[in-house]
Amino acid sequence: MTGRARVEVDFVAPRHLAGGGDPAWITVPLHRAAEWSYGNDPLMPRVILSSPGQKALLRLEPVTDGQWWTLHHAPDAGRPAWYATFGGRTPVEAIAGFTDALTHPHTAPATSEPYIPLLAQGWRPSRDRNGLSSPDGFAHIEHFTNADSWFMTAGIGEDPEGQLWQARFDGTTPLPLIAAFTRALADPTPLARDLLGLSPLVRPHAQVTVREIPAAQRAFALERRIQKLSSAAPPPDAAPHAPSPRHRTR
Repeated sequence: MTGRARVEVDFVAPRHLAGGGDPAWITVPLHRAAEWSYGNDPLMPRVILSSPGQKALLRLEPVTDGQWWTLHHAPDAGRPAWYATFGGRTPVEAIAGFTDALTHPHTAPATSEPYIPLLAQGWRPSRDRNGLSSPDGFAHIEHFTNADSWFMTAGIGEDPEGQLWQARFDGTTPLPLIAAFTRALADPTPLARDLLGLSPLVRPHAQVTVREIPAAQRAFALERRIQKLSSAAPPPDAAPHAPSPRHRTR
């Protein structure tokens, strides 16, 4: 393959309809750029990664119609333990925004308000419930103050069969991390995807464009991502985010 070789790639927007993508976008940088260790059980279809100081544990375990990704963080710096979970069709780029902000705090957005990145991309208050909805109405985020948790969903219609994915954040999850997730999710840049993995429910509603790009750009995207994180890598278990103020539902 020469440096001039080009390939056709499908790009999907909006991101909440793009599907999960390659889990390596999250797991490999955690291991190589943030020094998380991993356990390997060849008899189980799962990945377990732990931070250098053993404060955080990420589990990736394919579960039919369940949450594939679960991150648990131990208490520290005046903050109780917290967790976050993500469904299998949650775009890995959005989850990576969350994990990058955890391991490399300089990547977190300037705002710690999760709604701000969404409002900037046209999300608006829902008509029939609290929180915000995406411009196409297929994604929704809400902060439940009574249960002190954040809940985000994407789906085609209200029927359970149309649900695409869910993301759940414990109420004590650092708000800058949630804001990093919403910023990455709201980013209007389309995501490269294999259309064979796109849900049939999504295809009539997603915007798909085919672009011809350098083959090297496609092949080395993950490596460039790792190098970018590694070039400014903080010490293992970087200083935790300061406790966030309580947030009120809109």
